[in-house]
Amino acid sequence: MAHPHQRISLTPHDRLGVHRRDAVWLDDRWQQAGTRVLPVAGGRVRRTGRDEGGGPAWTSPDAAPEGRRVLLGERDGTTSFAVMVDPGSVDEDDRSWAALREMLPVVDGHPDAPLVLHAVGLGEWLAVTRFCPNCGAGLEAAASGHELECPRCGRRQFPRTDAAVIMLVRHGVPGADDERCLLGRQAVWPEGRFSTLAGFYEPGETLEDTVRREVAEETGVQVGDVEYFGNQPWPLPASLMLGMVAEATSTDIVRVDDELEDARWFTRAEMAEQAAAGELVLPGGISISRSLIEHWYGGELPGSW
Repeated sequence: MAHPHQRISLTPHDRLGVHRRDAVWLDDRWQQAGTRVLPVAGGRVRRTGRDEGGGPAWTSPDAAPEGRRVLLGERDGTTSFAVMVDPGSVDEDDRSWAALREMLPVVDGHPDAPLVLHAVGLGEWLAVTRFCPNCGAGLEAAASGHELECPRCGRRQFPRTDAAVIMLVRHGVPGADDERCLLGRQAVWPEGRFSTLAGFYEPGETLEDTVRREVAEETGVQVGDVEYFGNQPWPLPASLMLGMVAEATSTDIVRVDDELEDARWFTRAEMAEQAAAGELVLPGGISISRSLIEHWYGGELPGSW
């Protein structure tokens, strides 16, 4: 079964990193017929129309707004740039701009998804990274927006990525009728919404130990073996989600911290029945969480966020 995180990875663009400091080459590509530009304001993307069905509004260089030009790369012979517009210049109520999270259902499975994720990831980073952490001087963009340099001390900054694990925790004989998986829900979610557990990597840990710590902290469940499943860029605002399948060595749920409002074990039959009835609402198709759940379940499930 094809999973969303696999679909995204199968349509990468050539990022043309060797040309990011070549001003002549960049200017030539900017003026080339067929070049397209995606306007970005921090974590928001200009979209076609003002409703939720509108997708990313690519435009020509001539029609692009003023802003910092960022080379995204090339795919199928077409060069793509982003223009980073000052987020402060865009009205929060302007529906022609949308946050990436709102646009995910439109981007899901589209060949442009890697380009949009690339653009928004850089947009988020450039919007909040303004001063040198070493000396406090204002930073200047370099390498077509992929680096920031300090004019005072020379220190360079690179796009931030926070590693996070997201895991399907299972217990029982694989494939058996009574095998179960562990899902949790946050208090702010609508009733019935559950997802796989997740958490951020901490310095000095292996990824496997991150999984064990996060599961124990959130549910009290102990984890033994951990296997890598896949990964997904998640610029909301700056994460790389590392999917894992973990084997529980205990089943008693004791919520140690306040991360979750509820956590439950589900057999495949319970999951299918409750999802069909709308009592269990699972993550949407673009999320690696959905891929983890359906990989364990063995097929597609009804309903999504």
